[in-house]
Amino acid sequence: MSGGTPPDRYALAGNPVAHSQSPFIHAEFARQTGQALVYERLLCPLDGFADALRAFAAERGAGAVRGCNVTVPFKLEAFALAARRTPRAERAQAANTLRFDAEAEGGWLADNTDGVGLVRDIEGNAGVALAGRRVLLIGAGGAAAGALGPLLEARPAALVVANRTLARAQELVARHAGLAGAAALAARLPHEAGGGFDVVINASASSLHGDAVPVAAAVLAPGALALDMMYGPAAQGFLAWAEAHGARGRDGLGMLVEQAAEAFLVWRGVRPASAPVLAALRARLAAKAA
Repeated sequence: MSGGTPPDRYALAGNPVAHSQSPFIHAEFARQTGQALVYERLLCPLDGFADALRAFAAERGAGAVRGCNVTVPFKLEAFALAARRTPRAERAQAANTLRFDAEAEGGWLADNTDGVGLVRDIEGNAGVALAGRRVLLIGAGGAAAGALGPLLEARPAALVVANRTLARAQELVARHAGLAGAAALAARLPHEAGGGFDVVINASASSLHGDAVPVAAAVLAPGALALDMMYGPAAQGFLAWAEAHGARGRDGLGMLVEQAAEAFLVWRGVRPASAPVLAALRARLAAKAA
């Protein structure tokens, strides 16, 4: 910050948000890159997301409000609020990142950085190449919608979307058919997902709600990577289930940091280094748990 100009403001909009580590992540990115910004939490009423977001964007005072991340359950609604959408947001029909551009610049921009963050975590941090693998994506809501396009662009051999409402999974698959290439892309009910997947990704709300894992253990190939998009206590049930059946469990912290790095690039035009922030975040959470 220079010349007395207050830092730009960003926030995580969702319900709930109190648990979120995003303020820590973006504070680390800002420190690392020398960017002047503050990052807050914005708890939005379940029936008043749009009004809460517009009020936040219109705030005047200590620093200009430049954008926000969006978490459950508002990613589909956030997409609808933006005047402009990136191609990956268009495919997902969901947004986790909004940039509050002025009307003269075309108005709010919606993006979806979830999928690219997920793929970078799986391939870069977990060391599992997706090309030629069999992948199961559980869920067909906003989180799964953001993930599907980048997963297909990684060229798996097969990708199944399993969701309890089959029509919703079918609609998501149909919207991404043009990205499938040689991959066998299918929509199925969870109990009909099939078996022997190399990578299993839980993008459903089951962990958030403390529900049972919605698929059978047969979906896991020996030594499979089983990733839950949740982290902390919410992910523990899925991770324990995966490891009890011979899979390698992974929580969503890496995805969280990687998608945040991509959002930071959208907002600030610079990509921060994610590895040291992920290490710092894991150490921070381990110290809290001790």
